[in-house]
Amino acid sequence: MKVIASSIRKGNILELDGQLFTVLTAESFFPGKGTPTTQVEMRRLSDGVKTVQRYKTTEQVERAYVEEQEYTYLYQDGEAYVFMNPESFDQIPVTGDVLGDQAVYLQEGMACHISVFEGVAVAIELPQRVTLEVTETEPTMKGQTASSSYKPAILSNGVRSAVPPHIATGTRVVVMTSDGSYVERAKD
Repeated sequence: MKVIASSIRKGNILELDGQLFTVLTAESFFPGKGTPTTQVEMRRLSDGVKTVQRYKTTEQVERAYVEEQEYTYLYQDGEAYVFMNPESFDQIPVTGDVLGDQAVYLQEGMACHISVFEGVAVAIELPQRVTLEVTETEPTMKGQTASSSYKPAILSNGVRSAVPPHIATGTRVVVMTSDGSYVERAKD
């Protein structure tokens, strides 16, 4: 199906010259003078080669038809991560290169949206936020203000993040899966 270039978003699957590409980033530029453009960074699904294309924002691009469904994460099996469709109980393996850096945020039972093209998982979307425990951080120092500074912390999944000074080891916090940034203290 043809779509205009300015409507392309991260995670979309595009078809160019008979090959499938997954969109990593899509940025639109609107200069004061000249033609507005959309720059799309994408990865070829067949071999993982990255490429950057620039389109006029009104240019037509072929978007591949992929089936998007919700799956539940079960377990890791070697290089693959196994997900299950909660309705049909079908299991689908997702390779590490499809998941990328997001793999560290997977938790058992987590609901994710997976794009499937001809029976193969080609893209995955994790929940925006995930709750993790702080396993290591510096002790709180008296006189530090919570608004001005953050301190380094290591979360239960091994990711480094920056947390406010009042957060201590053992505290559960909510972080963004896109970049690991602190959102708030968990309410559970």
